[in-house]
Parts: sequence; C-alpha cells; structure tokens
Amino acid sequence: MTQHLQDTVTLQGGVRIPRLGLGVFQVEDGEGLVQAVKAAIRYGYRSIDTAAVYANERGVGQAVKEALAENALAREELFITSKVWNADLGYEETLAAYEASLEKLGLEYLDLYLIHWPVQGKYKEAWRALEALYKAGRVKAIGVSNFQIHHLEELMLDAEVLPMVNQVELHPYLSQQPLRSFAKSRGIQIEAWAPLMQGQLLDQPVLKEIAASHGKSVAQIILRWDLQHGIVTIPKSTKEQRIIENASLYDFELSRADMERIDSLNRDQRTGPDPDNFDF
Repeated sequence: MTQHLQDTVTLQGGVRIPRLGLGVFQVEDGEGLVQAVKAAIRYGYRSIDTAAVYANERGVGQAVKEALAENALAREELFITSKVWNADLGYEETLAAYEASLEKLGLEYLDLYLIHWPVQGKYKEAWRALEALYKAGRVKAIGVSNFQIHHLEELMLDAEVLPMVNQVELHPYLSQQPLRSFAKSRGIQIEAWAPLMQGQLLDQPVLKEIAASHGKSVAQIILRWDLQHGIVTIPKSTKEQRIIENASLYDFELSRADMERIDSLNRDQRTGPDPDNFDF
C-alpha cells in the first residue's frame, strides 16, 4: 500500500512514476505558477504534469530549474510530463512539438510524453513519432490521454510500443471501471486528471460523511480512494496549503466499506469533454 508521497508505480518499460503529482491545467504562466510548483517540490512532490496547450511550460521549467538548485535535487529525481496538442498530431509535427516543449521547459528530456486527445485519423502518426522518440532514448515513457477502450484497441493494432499510461478524467462520479479493467489487462497505467471533479465533489454528502469519520477533508478522501485503487493521480492546486493538504494521505486508510460506498457514487458524469465527441 502507498506509504508516502514519493511512492512510485513501475510502468511497462521499467520507468517509475510517482503515484501522486501536481497538475497545472488552467494555471496561468507566471509567478503564481512558479511558486506553486516550487512549493510542491519543496514539500516532497516529485511529479509535475503540464501540456503544450496549457501555455505554461516556461513557468514550469523555471520552477523546476529553481527547485532543483534550492532543494539540492538531481533532475532524475523529478518526473515531468507534457502532452502534444491536437494541432500538432502527425509524425513530423509531433517530433517538432516535442522539441518545442523541451525548449520551453528548458529540459534535456521528458519523463512522460502523451498524446493529449484521440483525434480520429491523426493519433496513429503521432504515436509513431512518440515511439521514435522513445526508441531513441529522448523520452523515458510514452502514453496517451483521454483515450477510450476503442481508441486504445485501434492504436495497439499497429503499435510497436504499447502506451504506458492513459491519463483520463476520473473521479467518484466518473469511475471509469470498464476502462480501468481494460487498461489493467494490457499493463497500461491509469492516471486521473480532475480527480476532485474541479471542486464539484467537495460538498458531496457521502464523501463528507466518510471524511468526517476519518478526520480528513473530502479531497483527501478522494485522493486516498485513487491511491487504494492503484490509480496515479494529479490534483491541481496553486495554494500552498492545499498542495500540502492534498499530500497528507498516508496516515489513514479507507476501509473496504468506505471504498465500496465511494465506488457506488459513479454516474458516468464528466466535467470535461467527451473523448468520443469533441471538436478541437
């Protein structure tokens, strides 16, 4: 069982990804972002998740550079993820997008690079580019984001390297059980974005009751549920106190009954776009 903030899970290919990370979706580039990322690393987070379309890779890169120096850490101790945007899906385009992300981040390599959305007719060529980067040792691990089972099946028909991660919207109202089962059967690690449903679950009555029984916040209950299900999770926050609170997950455990009550909340309800029906 997950014991502390720097616990990892081993991906196909042998790379270790921290079970808990910091997401920076919708965090504006600038000093606030830099301070949030630095606070997270100072507190013990080792995984930072960004994307080209977030337009904050430069700030993440600056924060990483400063945090490495201030905390006497080696680059290898951090796990940095970014994603190729839909407009750049294509073999040459994706290779160029990877170089652009590295340049903005000021890094020599990424630990994980993902295809952000399964744009029909485009993601296979992008995957070939990710495979080339991976085989050349330019990126430690490769994966996808927002892929449904049928997207994964389609990708794997021609893939030489299987996706190591599928990062999807996942929270108690969208538990993604069929996708989780499929991914597990193929050795694909599921990673949750919007694990707190962008704050919409913080007043959920069942979660509040379970939280009260453990003397924890609803956010901590949800993130602990992720960890106990073997889901890698990347809650987003810019507030230092919340960043610390979100990581205080290791001094309690949810009972089987707690887990089943949370599992039963599923409504297949999304807060983000439907991967089978998006137009961007």
